Amino acid sequence: MKKAIKAEFRKFFTTRLWWGMLIAVVVAGAGFAGLFAFLFTSDTVMGDGGVGVPTTDAELARTTFTSGISVGYLLTLAIGVMTVGSEYRHKTITATFLAEPKRSVVMGAKVVLLLVVGAMYGVASLAASVATGAAILSSRGHQPFTDPTIWRTLALSLLVLGLWGLIGLGAGILIPNQVAALLIAVGVAWIVEPIVGAVLPLLDVGATIARYLPSQATNATLDVQNVGFSGPVADQLTWWGGALVLTGYAVVMALIGTVRTVRADIS
Repeated sequence: MKKAIKAEFRKFFTTRLWWGMLIAVVVAGAGFAGLFAFLFTSDTVMGDGGVGVPTTDAELARTTFTSGISVGYLLTLAIGVMTVGSEYRHKTITATFLAEPKRSVVMGAKVVLLLVVGAMYGVASLAASVATGAAILSSRGHQPFTDPTIWRTLALSLLVLGLWGLIGLGAGILIPNQVAALLIAVGVAWIVEPIVGAVLPLLDVGATIARYLPSQATNATLDVQNVGFSGPVADQLTWWGGALVLTGYAVVMALIGTVRTVRADIS
């Protein structure tokens, strides 16, 4: 297993993908944090008191510091897809399984890689967002670190990014074509699923279903308010409930992908 994990890390860090994604994560984290900090501390937005506007320093800090996570988890989702999709595309999967005949070991190594890479990108994103957001919030008279639960949110952000990477791994295996897998995974995660999550609360039983969707579970894990077309979602999951639901999605997708890979005829 150690050799397989080492091989997966070598594959990842010998390409330009990792630092390109790192730059994107840092820029997104700093950019969104700066934007949200300015918006939510402006007299126009705060005075209006519209839907989803943070009302306390704790809510303001959580929303600001995690504002770039939506871009971050899309990037780790894409990395998860490409972790296995690129091997099928470039025909290196055969060599990988010849070097390590136990396919479950290879898949286990990929899972470890994605969890570590997700945490790495999470640290980079949070460092940029916290530095930028805290500086702006503090300069405008807010105290972003008065509520100790903010540290829990920051720690869970690392877990969230790793779990989305595992979801991408499963998607990349279930959809053999890498380009199609990327388009479908990103399209569903960023467009289709959030729209469905916003529309469902309009139905009688829709709100109960909506809170178990991946993006809604992600927001619940980070203790960020979910907002739909009918306003804020009052009965969203607790932070630990959201973490369990998101972990469930990741485990199921990774297991399905692993089982399919172990049984598939690869030549």
